[in-house]
Amino acid sequence: MKLSSLLSLATKVAAVTISVSKDGGKDASPLQYGLMFEDINFSGDGGIYAELIRNRAFQGDEFTPSTLDPWSAFGPADISLSNLTPHLSSALPTSVAVKGKVGEEIGISNPGYWGIDILPQTYKGSFWAFGDYRGDFKAALRSASSGEILTSVNIPSHSNTRGWTKHEFVLDSDIAAGYKTNFTLTFVAKSGHQALNFNLISLFPPTYNNRENGLRRDLMQSLKDLNPSFMRIPGGNNLQGKVPGSRWKWNETIGDLIDRPGRTGPWRYYNTDGLGLIEYMLWCQDLEVEPVLILWAGLYLDGTVIPEDGLDFYVRDALHEIEFLTGDASTEYGAKRVALGYETPFEINFVGVGNEDHFSSGMKSYNEYRFRMFFDAISERYPHLQILSSTVELDPIPKGAVLDYHDYGNPDGAVRNFTLFDDQDESNKVLVGEYGVARNNGNEILWKDHRKRPWWIASVAEAVFYLGVERNPDKVFGCAFAPLLQNIESYQWNPNLITFNANTSATVKSTSFHVMGLLSNNRFTTLLPIENSEEYDPGFWVAGLNEDINTYVWKAAVYNTTTEQAFEINFPGSQQGAVAELTVLTAPDAFSENVFGEPDLVDTKKTRLEAGQEGFTFVLPQWSVAVLNWKYTSAT
Repeated sequence: MKLSSLLSLATKVAAVTISVSKDGGKDASPLQYGLMFEDINFSGDGGIYAELIRNRAFQGDEFTPSTLDPWSAFGPADISLSNLTPHLSSALPTSVAVKGKVGEEIGISNPGYWGIDILPQTYKGSFWAFGDYRGDFKAALRSASSGEILTSVNIPSHSNTRGWTKHEFVLDSDIAAGYKTNFTLTFVAKSGHQALNFNLISLFPPTYNNRENGLRRDLMQSLKDLNPSFMRIPGGNNLQGKVPGSRWKWNETIGDLIDRPGRTGPWRYYNTDGLGLIEYMLWCQDLEVEPVLILWAGLYLDGTVIPEDGLDFYVRDALHEIEFLTGDASTEYGAKRVALGYETPFEINFVGVGNEDHFSSGMKSYNEYRFRMFFDAISERYPHLQILSSTVELDPIPKGAVLDYHDYGNPDGAVRNFTLFDDQDESNKVLVGEYGVARNNGNEILWKDHRKRPWWIASVAEAVFYLGVERNPDKVFGCAFAPLLQNIESYQWNPNLITFNANTSATVKSTSFHVMGLLSNNRFTTLLPIENSEEYDPGFWVAGLNEDINTYVWKAAVYNTTTEQAFEINFPGSQQGAVAELTVLTAPDAFSENVFGEPDLVDTKKTRLEAGQEGFTFVLPQWSVAVLNWKYTSAT
């Protein structure tokens, strides 16, 4: 429905009258909207972590053997995995050995993470080589179909048998050639019996804020567009690990890439851990968000629990992790961070103890000793920190503990939860660390039959839930949609907020992205009381003041009504003739989805609205989300 129609209908439909008060408000939460990230759906490796080469270091562990996949031989080359000594490092013992016919160009080819996007830009690369070779190596990006070289560079060899040598190069592209390309590293064989070994073969495009070992620009910009305030990292199930020995170990994700062994993640692919603890902190800095650091707390996904008499090691490890990030050079672990080149401590105000400990048979031990041991030790050493329980089912709840609420329900359930936090105890605030509508109405079975992607009725229902969170800033810090990112070429969970592939121009922002973006980009500094002429449902709303920009803000969602919902909004000091801006999100129908490779179906309409004698009057259609902004003058 066009907005002109919405305005004309306002006089024909019985209106809900809403009066916003300037007195008696509450401070809004500065963390209202945030992000939750774990490496799932190739969202880290193959996603926001900008490394373009897949299986760059032939990593493996006791659960996943090293493999050549997806590398292939280039030319008449023989390639094989090698555990040649000396190893590049103890963390990266496996390399690829390449040999072939004398005088022939031979080497290795890599398709990247289902493609490598070729744009007019400079790519930075490096590799390590072992073996005597005098001549040039050639690094190139080639068409996957024809083999045509799109850009290449010759790199003088320093390779020898005395040790591993690092070679660095740049590839300059002046064309946009699509993403169906391969990377090749080749040389002309000088001997038919000697192999050259290669390891940690890396290629990066320009990264966000030009950081070394950095993040993909287009995906970071999409996240920036959401205007988030916090990010919960590094998980998630990926933090926990599936079985003993597979947990995320913070101290194995720091330092030079040659010192990071990686690990088998629980989402059926190997994690390089190039995206490590420091990179997470820099990510938060680049987005200007508050890190919510989740600590491993003694529970694996297979239900294995660390017994009480063995947990102290892991409690101390968590304290070391916090000290590494926040300590100065006089502390043992802060000094380790400084030695890596990060002199200024990172600011941490929130830490979480574990992830979803009410699953995997973890609740009993979590209640009896695990949460308490972490909570007591962290509180004693770092009394300023807000400490999150991984579940709202914690019992007993220590005073001051924050509860982490997760939900992947259906649309009607999200709407019912508009009032979920109205009676929450203020001494134990909540962070909604994972949220998203995942199942159709009528499906009440957890994890069963998730929809493939967010759909419009679900996104509107999420808006209703978000508004319920916003009206309880003294009880809830904020909420994050999860999962955040999905590589369409290989994923393990749906629905997701943002979908992408190697083609950086093809990224799809879901219907839920548009809803969260609208609400997050129109913030309050103060939540204000309101008087309503009607009860909530089918319309839901909240109002506040943004004192930073002298603007009153009213947010609403209309869910499941058979007629339009008319409104009359009165802000403090607004008079006839005052001008506001109304933004309305709609979609063609309740089941509209933004599908990868197809047009965006969310319609965003902005209109100038002039107040009449009854205030700002307008009509919102079924399945809509709206924001009304009125900027007042200081004299108002």
